[in-house]
Order: sequence, then C-alpha cells, then structure tokens
Amino acid sequence: MKKKVVFLTGAGMSVESGFKTFRGNDGLWENYPVEKVASHEGWERDPAFVTEFYNKLRRKLWDARPCEGHKLIAEMEKDYDVTVLTQNVDNLHEKAGSTNVIHLHGELTKVCSSNNPYDSRYIKELTPENNDVAPGTKAGDGSLLRPFIVFFGESVPMLEPAAEAASQADIFVIIGTSLVVYPAAGLVQFVPKAAPVYLIDPNPVGVDSNVTQIQKGASDGMRELLKMI
Repeated sequence: MKKKVVFLTGAGMSVESGFKTFRGNDGLWENYPVEKVASHEGWERDPAFVTEFYNKLRRKLWDARPCEGHKLIAEMEKDYDVTVLTQNVDNLHEKAGSTNVIHLHGELTKVCSSNNPYDSRYIKELTPENNDVAPGTKAGDGSLLRPFIVFFGESVPMLEPAAEAASQADIFVIIGTSLVVYPAAGLVQFVPKAAPVYLIDPNPVGVDSNVTQIQKGASDGMRELLKMI
C-alpha cells in the first residue's frame, strides 16, 4: 500500500507561477480592500463591482502556469497516495496534474448561487473562452451568480474532509503558508503524532520543534523534500 502524503498549500505556492499572493507586498488586494471584494457585506453592497473584480482576476489565472513545485507534487502520485489541501483559489495544482485537490477557500474558475453556494446544481465551471460573468446574471435558483469563493467571515465547508485527510497522513507537508490563516492552519493538529511534518517556506516561520523547515521556495523546497523522504 502506498504511503499517504498530504500537502497543505498556501499563497506562496503560486508565487513562482506569477499569480500574486492574497497577502503581503504587491498582493492581489493591494488596490482593493478585502472587505470590498471578499466579504459578504461587500457582495451585498455592490455585486456588480465584485463580479467584475473576479472576472479580471480569472483572466490573469488562465495565463498562469504551474511552477516546478506544482508539477513535482503531481508526479508524486506515481509513488504515493497524494492529497492536496489548498488555501489557494487558483487551479494550478490541477493544471500540473494533481488529481485529488481539496479547495478550502473556493475555486476562482467557478461561480455559484448566492442563496446556497454549495448547491451543486447551480455551480458553474467557467473556461478561458467563457470567462466573464455579466453583472446581474442569475443562477438556476433565481439568485445572483456569485464567485465560488469563501468570503472572509463565512464558514469553510471543506474543512471537515480536509481534517479527515490530514488525520490519515503518513507524511504531512506545508508549503507557502504562514500558518496564521485559520481555520486552515489548525489542520496540523489532526496529523498523527507519528507522521513527520515538513514546512517549505523561504521565510522563517515559528514552528514546533517536531516540524522540519526547508527554508526555500516551493520548487527548490520540493526538490529538497524528495531527497529527504
């Protein structure tokens, strides 16, 4: 039976792909206050503005390509049972070939019902050829189509399956997240005590002594990790 490797990836995973992080210098929110484009209140106040913001963000995503780190994670499926838990809303893990990805904060390539975002009947996958959602477009239940994004302050429905995956890990790897964004950061607590935990990040991160930090970017860090395990 293959060992189960579970990854938890954050914004730093996609930096090398040219897709900006949501936080930090020159972040995606740089010219847009979070409360305006990523909160329920912002959506209620001006759904047309929020819709156009995500239209523009989606156009940038179609041009982004997986970095070597994304590809190395996908290639591990040859030898390991791999699950990716990601805080990112991009689809770069899927583009690289990963087949088991749990998106904690939603998916930029999709839109959904405003009344019930997780009603699968009204979740719509967009494409580069069909990228833009016209403000005022309705979902099948008559509510406005909204981005399939977990807005700040909303619950994280995929947290439970993510915690279940973490609890089954033989190896747990954290890449590009500062472990300050909850509830996702709490997933480490579900990892079995016997499972080694690795953290790949170019910046120093305050972690427990039982966590092995690889102080490199996603791609270089993945190369080093593969040598270590």
